[in-house]
Amino acid sequence: MSLQCGIVGLPNVGKSTLFSAISSAKAEAANYPFCTIEPNVGVVEVPDDRLRVLERLVNPQRIIPTIIEFVDIAGLVKGASQGAGLGNKFLANIREVDAVIHVVRCFEDDNIVHVEGRVNPVSDKEIIDYELQLKDLESVDKKLQRIEKAARTSGDAKAKAEVEVLHRYKKVLEQGKSARTVDVSDEERLAVADLHLLTIKPVVYVANVDETSLAAGTNEYVEQLRAAAAEEGAEVIVICAAIEAQIAEIEDLDERAMFLEEYGLTESGLSKLIRASYGLLNLITYFTAGEKEVRAWTIRRGWKAPQAAGVIHSDFERGFIRAEVIKLADYDQYKTEAAIKDAGKMAVEGKEYIVQDGDIMHFRFNV
Repeated sequence: MSLQCGIVGLPNVGKSTLFSAISSAKAEAANYPFCTIEPNVGVVEVPDDRLRVLERLVNPQRIIPTIIEFVDIAGLVKGASQGAGLGNKFLANIREVDAVIHVVRCFEDDNIVHVEGRVNPVSDKEIIDYELQLKDLESVDKKLQRIEKAARTSGDAKAKAEVEVLHRYKKVLEQGKSARTVDVSDEERLAVADLHLLTIKPVVYVANVDETSLAAGTNEYVEQLRAAAAEEGAEVIVICAAIEAQIAEIEDLDERAMFLEEYGLTESGLSKLIRASYGLLNLITYFTAGEKEVRAWTIRRGWKAPQAAGVIHSDFERGFIRAEVIKLADYDQYKTEAAIKDAGKMAVEGKEYIVQDGDIMHFRFNV
């Protein structure tokens, strides 16, 4: 299951430095706008301590974690919705991702040029919001013109319902708010599904701070950003991209832990960001475990067992018979599958079983 988070922000806010830290694909970083022109794509492992538990219990030949993709997208400037700067390319690239990681500069540094000439995280956020909202409003208006005509001429009830929903999106966008804040049902949201609205995508904000603010956990800019993000129910993660880039280069785990300890951290900000991105996409993990490999699999929350099996192979879903399910706590307690079965802790589930985060599963199928 390939899902992507797009890293966006104004030029020189630390996007490419952050991307370089979380991905083996190094983005070019420089102190001038538009140094990242083509979107770089990096595949990142999702940190999961449960894999280490299974490794200890199963002793497999290999461990395969689940992954998430990050895309470093060119910086945006005012007027992007009208094609300014690299606006058209930026907007096209954002349209293709599943969620947005919005990096906002929350530090002072006279040596790093700010494209707007001052540090103001709320204003920076609003610049990008505004440009995306304008593009969404244009998309909604175009569809409204088409659907309203059809509703008038045919009297079609479905078309009339779509018009009503589209007007609700139009009203919110005209108020300078994002499409994700519109209160609609899943069925009503289908009215704009074909538009692939930019501001309907889930978002998490990254407050890029300096070393001093990282140790403190916040600063005045971070608090301003948090207040703005709270209005749309979005999460803010505090990161020092420059420090994260250093951490990423440390391969020895003990040495990395010592480095983190110097800043009073128990884990890197990037680990928090990767997990937050995973959650942002409403994803969960289930596991398969055997001598050959222990593997994490990504699925959508709420998927039933046959859908989850289909991630491994379409035959598993097509010929699904049942799923044998073990909870990690039981595996840790009883140590072997045989002991788990003897204790009656292996559940046999059918087609209606909703897979839970952390399930260890074995599928029976016949095609």
